[in-house]
Amino acid sequence: MTTRVVVVGAGMVGHRLAEELCRRDPEGRLDVRVVGAEAYEPYNRVLLSEVVAGRAAWRSLTLPELPARVEVRRSVAACSVDREARTVLLDDGTAWGWDHLVLATGAAAFVPPVAGLEERPRHVHVLRDLDDVRAVVSRSANARHAVVLGGGVLGLEVAAGLHHRGVGVTVLQVDPSLMTGQLDPAPAAVLARRLEESGVRVRTGTSVAEVLQAYGELVAVRLTDGTVMSTDLLVMSCGVRARTGLAADAGLPVDRGIVVGRDLASPADPRVHAIGDCAQEPGSVPGLVATGWDQAARLAARLVGAPLEEAPAVDDGSGDIRLKAVGVDLVALGVRASAALPEDRVITVDDPSGGRHLSLVVRGEHLVGATVLGAPAVAAEVSVALDRRTPLPRDPLALLTPERTGESTSPMRMPGATTVCRCNSVTKAQVVEAWEAGADSVEKVAARTRATTGCGGCREVVCGLVDWLASVDPLEPVPVPVTSA
Repeated sequence: MTTRVVVVGAGMVGHRLAEELCRRDPEGRLDVRVVGAEAYEPYNRVLLSEVVAGRAAWRSLTLPELPARVEVRRSVAACSVDREARTVLLDDGTAWGWDHLVLATGAAAFVPPVAGLEERPRHVHVLRDLDDVRAVVSRSANARHAVVLGGGVLGLEVAAGLHHRGVGVTVLQVDPSLMTGQLDPAPAAVLARRLEESGVRVRTGTSVAEVLQAYGELVAVRLTDGTVMSTDLLVMSCGVRARTGLAADAGLPVDRGIVVGRDLASPADPRVHAIGDCAQEPGSVPGLVATGWDQAARLAARLVGAPLEEAPAVDDGSGDIRLKAVGVDLVALGVRASAALPEDRVITVDDPSGGRHLSLVVRGEHLVGATVLGAPAVAAEVSVALDRRTPLPRDPLALLTPERTGESTSPMRMPGATTVCRCNSVTKAQVVEAWEAGADSVEKVAARTRATTGCGGCREVVCGLVDWLASVDPLEPVPVPVTSA
């Protein structure tokens, strides 16, 4: 007898869950169905800003196809859930029965209540799906000045991408500094300075009070300080809100997201689960692709009867951020300086004139946090130290000057257990194994290991590994038999 699993949401996390279920259930004991409102094949939403910047092609966003045993409905939305009958009604009039229902409905871009947006004028966009990216990229060809509302990770990546395309850009941030959720004021100030020097204007402590239009088209924005700024492209990056309507209508508890326990099941119904951006799980950090994929793996294990894996604890102030902005190298890993415990050591090098800020948080003999801006070689070193929890040098300051210690970030010196793709927990050894099995390009390594298919921050490292392997261990070409005529 098969168990029916219906996944509502065909985005990155719903897609990953279906993959994990099939991988863990080769006998086909589960009947897996996926429904999604978007018309497109599954794609990597995290890399949309890379398309805006022109650093990624559309085809590079595509995720691997699901096994043929999985029934997928696209351009179809789930309308309602009947928990008593265990059915979900779709907007094409059909109803799917389920034994386990997984809500992976994601989140929607938040549009602030700004005057003039009641009837949104042309050239005002969010950046949440492929249609948004197409509209922004198309407009960038003729736009003279763009305003990006929101100085978080996505807003800065979009701003840098538009500038890279030749558009004048101003970033507006209502908070006193950029990336307030991830950076302390000192590195945020250095980041703002680097952006300004690259050509992206930054204005903090202000926001958009009104959108001005003429004949249905954006012409300017009025700021909260009264300034009127002419613009012909506005991109709003003001965070997201979990899509909880389907769960709420079904009588499930919701808060900021769909409330679930550590087992990822609703406390109101153990057969209904939520994962990804729509889920509110104790101790998890929402909005990170690694969080959603970890939830997908743990829930798949549970649904196939494997022991439930415990969710990792998350310290306050922690989180892994790699800013993919053209011309800016920023990595923020683990605990930031302001969240350090009283007994922790915090080592900081603040060099605004040089466009650099480096800080380490040391707990006992191990590194538990690092913020590195403007020093990519140091970022590579501290990433290894954090991932492997290796004992630190006698003077941890040496980590901030790897060239002085004789250490090297060469792939040859990188231990095999070093995690190169944090989103998918892929190590250097797994990349080498993929190479030895015939994966002789980054794309083939990605297909075999999933490296680079998350946030994309590891792509440069994986490229370096592939180039190194090509130079030290070139794959032998497969001989082609020659036959006589």
